Amino acid sequence: MRFHLTGEQVAIQDAVRGTLADVWPLERLHAFADGTADLDRPSWNALMGLGLAGTLLPESGMGLLEAALACEVVGEAAGNGPLIGQMLAVWAVAQSDRAPRGLLDDLVSGARIATLALGDSALVQAASSADLFVAGSRDGAISLVERGDDVTVEEVVSTDRSRPISRVALSGGKHSELLAPGDPNVARLFDAALVLVAADALGGAQKCTDLSVEYAKTREQFGQPIGRFQGLKHQLAHMALDVEPARALVWYAAYAWDAGLADAPRSAAIAKAHLADVYVRATRAAIAAHGGIGYTWEYGLNYWFRRAIYDRAWLGSPPEHRARAAEMAGW
Repeated sequence: MRFHLTGEQVAIQDAVRGTLADVWPLERLHAFADGTADLDRPSWNALMGLGLAGTLLPESGMGLLEAALACEVVGEAAGNGPLIGQMLAVWAVAQSDRAPRGLLDDLVSGARIATLALGDSALVQAASSADLFVAGSRDGAISLVERGDDVTVEEVVSTDRSRPISRVALSGGKHSELLAPGDPNVARLFDAALVLVAADALGGAQKCTDLSVEYAKTREQFGQPIGRFQGLKHQLAHMALDVEPARALVWYAAYAWDAGLADAPRSAAIAKAHLADVYVRATRAAIAAHGGIGYTWEYGLNYWFRRAIYDRAWLGSPPEHRARAAEMAGW
């Protein structure tokens, strides 16, 4: 059993981190948040250029763990774009014998953009820019809905400024059923989505912890760095002790999904529930550790706080998934 990442897995994260550092610095995030678009094309194209959309293809030699590692780095950077939806659309199309011809290549290359519209939620990321919507419910079918005149998109002012959302009505759109009701891959797709959202939350929580530690080293009061003050030392230690053990939950949930283990659904639910709460706690603690500057728009901590609120609600709240995990355990 491996307890650390392989060299190839580390390289994936390094490649995504380096790319986002070039195309998605804080200044670019500020400019995007002040604009009206729901997708930053240059940063999206850069991620697609890395081949991330095809991470879940069986022939890629990778799996959900590698997809989660990529999403972790995107969360760390508060990256834009429906990467989770794109990855899962590719996976669903690859599992289906009903998909339109040529669609898989278009999704893998990023020529067509897919976003998630799962469950009962009508609030969808990058809906104005998406070509396809992955729709369905855990106990039903999974379909791809093509964008067209019968699909209505209404922009919504949302908390998360890094991933704008819209209210979408798909009932009149052209549906292509990929996974039929009763297909076990329907539930697997939902579980994979939970793990990838948890990975995004992990990356964001780690970013907030790192920013707080770095700030404590450089900000001075009374002639010394504030990191020397015992109260702040304890606060930073609590943040690190909250975030780092949670990493194992995400990695194990992804591994269990890849390996087809019996506890994969429960592990996905636990990972989503716990990481969503960890992320919110980390952002709140980071703002407190920074003091006044943490509340300013220019410093940017608000992006991760807003993203944490969205991740907590997306695809079900922590109490909902803890209840599911307890039921699966027979409690």
